[in-house]
Amino acid sequence: MSRIETRFKELRAAGRKAVIPYIVAGDPSVELTVDLMCALADAGADIIEVGVPFSDPMSEGPVIQRGHERALERGMRLRGSMDVVRAFRERDETTPVLLMGYANPVEHMGHVQFADRAHECGVDALLTVDIPPEEVVGLNRELRRVGMDNIFLIAPTTPDARMGLIAREASGFIYYVSLKGVTGAGNLDQAAVAKQVGEIRRHTDLPVCVGFGIKDGKSAAAVAAVSDGVVVGSALVQKLADVAASGADDAAILEAARGMILDIREHVDASVSNAA
Repeated sequence: MSRIETRFKELRAAGRKAVIPYIVAGDPSVELTVDLMCALADAGADIIEVGVPFSDPMSEGPVIQRGHERALERGMRLRGSMDVVRAFRERDETTPVLLMGYANPVEHMGHVQFADRAHECGVDALLTVDIPPEEVVGLNRELRRVGMDNIFLIAPTTPDARMGLIAREASGFIYYVSLKGVTGAGNLDQAAVAKQVGEIRRHTDLPVCVGFGIKDGKSAAAVAAVSDGVVVGSALVQKLADVAASGADDAAILEAARGMILDIREHVDASVSNAA
């Protein structure tokens, strides 16, 4: 059983929903990334999504694009992102880690080498925005060989038949993109999210987690009430960038991250308790 499957089993047993923060490896600094991951886990993150810096992050809005640019300027790439996870594993053996990125670096490394190195470093899953389910057979074979999950996105515009195809290739959980467009855009419609999550669940028993548009505790609670978990990305990346730009020291940056996830954790837990 993978760390992700184990974590969702634990959450279901406890009647809780997943909180999944997203950060960019190497942002706000290479040296701080592992400490940041530990701070997020300590604050109640159930899974940590680590963005692999890429020169053309087409699904990202301006906030995360700038995070990628800052990390690239510091030399962070795919191998460095894996090394971050390896260092994190020396301090935390249980919190699942998902690498989120784009096809080019994975294809350049090669599926076999990627799977072997990622597994060795303690990576639990991969999400590649631009590899469609029709072209994932070879990559999935190697990920499954080492026990890694492959997370897929489903969007509001995904046709029903394609949901079924994606669900057959996915493992770990389904990431539902709650808004049309790029990360950090728009406002959430809870009723629309609930309807679409219900449609996805007709195709799979995997947990369905929702990202894009989660900005604070209130929006996280609304989404958690109709899904299995929430992903917070742009709001956290912007918070870290703002604190770093203010000249604050590393301790203040870590405290800002911890405080944001603690707030989201409390709101999500409260929403589940109130619904019980």
